[in-house]
Amino acid sequence: MHASISFIRLFFARQRRLPALAGLALCTLGLSIRPAIAQTRAALPDFDQFPVYEDQDLGLRYSAGSARIRVWAPSAKALRWRLYTEDLGGTPVEETDLRKGANGTWSGVLPGNWKGYYYTVQAQFDTAVYGAGTGEGWRNEVPDPYAIAVGRNGWRGQIIDPAEAIPEPLDGVAWAEDQRPALEQPTDAVLYEGHVRDLTIHPSSGVRHKGKFLGLAERGTRSPEGARTGLDYLVELGITHLHLLPFFDYGSLDETKDGGAYGQSAYNWGYDPLNYNTPEGTYCTDPADGAARIRECRRMVQALHAAGIGVVMDVVYNHTYDAGASVFEQIVPGYYYRHNDDGSLSNASGCGNETASERPMVRHYMRWSVRHWAEAYHLDGFRFDLMAIHDQETMRAIRADMDAIDPQILLYGEGWTAGPSPLPEEDRALKRLTFEMPGIAAFSDDFRDGIKGHWADEHDAGFASGADGLAETVKAGLSGGVGHPDVDYSRVNYSKTPWAAEPGQSVHYVSCHDNHTLFDKLLLAAPQASPAERLAMQRLSLGLVLCAQGIPFLHAGTEMARTKGGDHNSYKSPDAVNAVNWNRLEDYADLQDYVQGLIQLRRAHPVFRIPEAVELRRALRFEAPASAEDAEHRIRLHLDGSAVEDAWPEVYLLINATARPWGSPLPEGPWTLVSNGRLINAEGLLRLEERVEVAPWSMYILVR
Repeated sequence: MHASISFIRLFFARQRRLPALAGLALCTLGLSIRPAIAQTRAALPDFDQFPVYEDQDLGLRYSAGSARIRVWAPSAKALRWRLYTEDLGGTPVEETDLRKGANGTWSGVLPGNWKGYYYTVQAQFDTAVYGAGTGEGWRNEVPDPYAIAVGRNGWRGQIIDPAEAIPEPLDGVAWAEDQRPALEQPTDAVLYEGHVRDLTIHPSSGVRHKGKFLGLAERGTRSPEGARTGLDYLVELGITHLHLLPFFDYGSLDETKDGGAYGQSAYNWGYDPLNYNTPEGTYCTDPADGAARIRECRRMVQALHAAGIGVVMDVVYNHTYDAGASVFEQIVPGYYYRHNDDGSLSNASGCGNETASERPMVRHYMRWSVRHWAEAYHLDGFRFDLMAIHDQETMRAIRADMDAIDPQILLYGEGWTAGPSPLPEEDRALKRLTFEMPGIAAFSDDFRDGIKGHWADEHDAGFASGADGLAETVKAGLSGGVGHPDVDYSRVNYSKTPWAAEPGQSVHYVSCHDNHTLFDKLLLAAPQASPAERLAMQRLSLGLVLCAQGIPFLHAGTEMARTKGGDHNSYKSPDAVNAVNWNRLEDYADLQDYVQGLIQLRRAHPVFRIPEAVELRRALRFEAPASAEDAEHRIRLHLDGSAVEDAWPEVYLLINATARPWGSPLPEGPWTLVSNGRLINAEGLLRLEERVEVAPWSMYILVR
């Protein structure tokens, strides 16, 4: 488990999640959530005997002349379909029984134009097997699992005209012509992890639609000091992809409120899925309008694409907000979740339940849902939360689906679980088995903790803050997680063997939404250091990430020394903790310039983003350390630019993770210093021959 369980998972398990089969709903925000139904089954059904429906027409279909629905519910006795004029309250204006059809499906047709109406489905079960339910075996009313539009708080689906969910053309380009920014290979990506509200809500953002999808679509926003913010800032920084925390419909926030101004609203990261296939209502200007949710989310994607930035969605298919009350449990009890031998829900997510991706119709659902987001929203990638809860076969199938749509769509995730699972280890999408999943990447917890210190010990130092014994871990990260003869894997902190087949399967990071920000971690892990020294450590940490082979991943605001005031688990902390404070751009302009310069270097020079392991091993070489201290705290790295047709035939990285200057001999020169760990100039800061003195806590980049 070492670095594999984040604090948020443990916190959820202890503080927020109740056993889903207990039938208790969560009311942490005072929401009135639909009651869950107590489970009284004596034993689970044999799910292997359930029929499989392979067609893609599950869910609701609209036309001006009728509304059609198809629901997979093989164990139900009956299903009824109800329509309402409002998303909350009221009584049905229409009700019809669905007819049982092929392979466990139920379907119905209502003549007429039902645009704008809200709907639910309700299933009835044998009370001897499934309990009494709400009376006569009827379960709760819910949207169908494949619903693409819902009303407030996601309790009812909505029938929409797809034409009304299309955003207006942007700069003369219609939504149908919107194109993903080109990405030749995964290692060309520079990922930047943010949250819709965090990036736009702070008073210093200059954003008009604060906390909304539309806020991330705005151009021309500025801080009080005149610095670019929001979308314009992302363009200036030079990232290729904005990775956003979950923006599907999640369950912990009350959408009857407007999302709230800065400091005046409940907050959540969004890792509590409710309806997977529709955007979150608190990010929309009118959450009761399912078409508006879709239209405004698409507008955000459209604007980012027009600016040359791809959009990655953080997806959480591994568990649901509350299993007992979930859409899945109300329609097909038990099927979508894994269970322990005693029939209780297993909990590899640390959130009270885990989904069963290996079952055919769960796999069908995941594949359909990811395709929906890729096709209907033109998304550029997906990050899978606790990806190892899913089975490899499902992940490979999703990769094949994305290849059929657009091979440049990125897939990556957390290659671990947060607890034990009934799914056999060798079937899981684990980090150590990444090489068995071509085209899918995993986060490198080795590199992360090697750079900054152990995730679970806030005072533990890493290589970049002076700890011993981590140089080989950093070398393994710099070489992209693939096998390299110059790396001693017996000395790597976690992975004792290479785990990636290609560099593009390794996502490198030093901080993310989980745990402390890098700035806060360094305050705790290097208390003896001066503020200037800790900033140097921060630059060194980010330099290692951005110069490593593989895919770099930056936590939003880390380049302006983002702080959460020491809050390591801010999943529901207020805006004052979570919001990106754009005023910090002025105080940390040098740090921001440095990170921006590194991104420019990386994107301009293919030697930093070699796509194949074979050519990486030819082009990358570590020098043997000259002393015991060098072996612990210093790294010399040669990159052969000519092997990848780089304009720089040779690049030399000198990395000094000590508080003392390091005098290092240079290979035969002359050499041009393009970065001294603080400043970057691609044309050169100065010329050097024979020797260089590397400043404390810094990485020098020299070219010849």
